[in-house]
Amino acid sequence: MTSTKFSFFAIAVALILTLGINLLRPWVVDVNLVADTGVAWYYWQQTNPSWLTQVTAWLGYAAHQVFFWGLIYWAQKQRYQFVDKVRSINWIALWGTVAFVILHWVQTALWYDGLAQDVSIFSSQGSVILLLVLVLIMENKRRGLFFGTKAKGLDTAGSWLRHYHGYIFSWATIYTFWYHPMENTSGHLIGFLYTMLLMIQGALLFTRMHTNKYWTLALEVTVLFHGTLVAVLQGTGIWPMFFFGFGGIFIITQMHGLGLKKLTRWLWAAAYLITVFWVYQSRGWENLNEILRIPMIDYLLVFVLGGLLWLWVKWRHRGSQNPRV
Repeated sequence: MTSTKFSFFAIAVALILTLGINLLRPWVVDVNLVADTGVAWYYWQQTNPSWLTQVTAWLGYAAHQVFFWGLIYWAQKQRYQFVDKVRSINWIALWGTVAFVILHWVQTALWYDGLAQDVSIFSSQGSVILLLVLVLIMENKRRGLFFGTKAKGLDTAGSWLRHYHGYIFSWATIYTFWYHPMENTSGHLIGFLYTMLLMIQGALLFTRMHTNKYWTLALEVTVLFHGTLVAVLQGTGIWPMFFFGFGGIFIITQMHGLGLKKLTRWLWAAAYLITVFWVYQSRGWENLNEILRIPMIDYLLVFVLGGLLWLWVKWRHRGSQNPRV
């Protein structure tokens, strides 16, 4: 099977699993949820958890993590080249993912709690932000960082990430996946579908689809729709921060990796600015700073993390005449 057909099949499986999560709620053990105390609090956790609820969540997460790290390590040891046809390891990764989704389904039904009882909500959100920022660093060599212009100084970090990013990205995805119980709220369902799409990307390792610019961009841009829809569904009123924030990153960086004509890029930028004007003439220009928050944080992190990775690589290869990333 080609990697393109494999990806469509895997997406269909992810949609079926998401439907299964939606049907789970009637079978979930009765739980009393902790009262919501604000933005730093994660609502979906039991009032009186037992040691068993947490042990099952952490063991499930650990097994899932080791499974995927093991696959990445084994594939790299085989020195696979990127090909169009899927290998046995891709099928193992896909069906292993399905098995761990079902395991999390069972764990939620019997014990409910995910990792949220023990770690902050910001650790889950931060892991996804980290993934997206590292993609910006890694893709700088191909599409640039600012309107097609490459940021100098990120090549070393980008090269290191192209070799080791799978370990970081699988941690970010799987950790987030096990952080949440499998609730069937709209926000949870959208989030679980997104994390499963990221796990499908992992299952496509060493295939040409794994580096397909349209597929990888779709994974990046999905966070725009996820963040915006969750904000709308929760009624927080901050949906423009997500829509225009991630939309701004698309205009500044992401669309420049598609090989679009200059006129097309100008039209995308004009559509973005017109939409900003249309929304904020009624929302209030004093709130315009909302659209800058996410891009400012992401681009700042690009240079901070890029610099730290540069130092790490240089430290590892100090004294070497021919340092290898």
